[in-house]
Amino acid sequence: MFALYEQARRSAEGFSASHSHALWATGRDRLFGTHPASPLPEDVRRRFRGLRTARYDPAFRFEAVIDDAGAGQNMEVATGTDGVVPFTRLGTVHADGVGSLAVWHLDSYGGGIFIPVRDATSGVDGGSYGGGRYLLDTIKGANLGPGNLPNSLVLDFNFLYNPSCAYNESWACPLPGPDNTVDAALHVGELYARY
Repeated sequence: MFALYEQARRSAEGFSASHSHALWATGRDRLFGTHPASPLPEDVRRRFRGLRTARYDPAFRFEAVIDDAGAGQNMEVATGTDGVVPFTRLGTVHADGVGSLAVWHLDSYGGGIFIPVRDATSGVDGGSYGGGRYLLDTIKGANLGPGNLPNSLVLDFNFLYNPSCAYNESWACPLPGPDNTVDAALHVGELYARY
């Protein structure tokens, strides 16, 4: 996953965000279909033909400065396999037309910035996974880097992806809470289909 996002970041510098997105989508399909740690069961991987990913929409790419709203708040997420996963809120980012999202720091096994998102397509037929999707998860390398402004992040909702537990219930996944739920319908990124 680290290598895939590194390739996407480099591609965005030399080409376009849509080209970067195409590389990312193709790479995720390859990993899901062939990697031994894929959340898809082996029998499903044999017939897998790709994830449902929406076409790139440049209107959903932002650079957002992290403000200190909510900073210091703690969140403990109980999971079925990893016990309680602790997070501390770093602040809040805002994306016009999408809304505000809490930015979390993972306080265990390696740290990292985490931004999950639940939107109006979550759990809707033809939409995204009911539990929500991930926008950033830097512990896994899933990020597009800093923005041009100090203390900012690139938030490209075209890169939203479903957590592994969407495809295999034996995986444990922290899901978005109320501070990471928006009213907007985000018909971008990886959508959801059972395989």
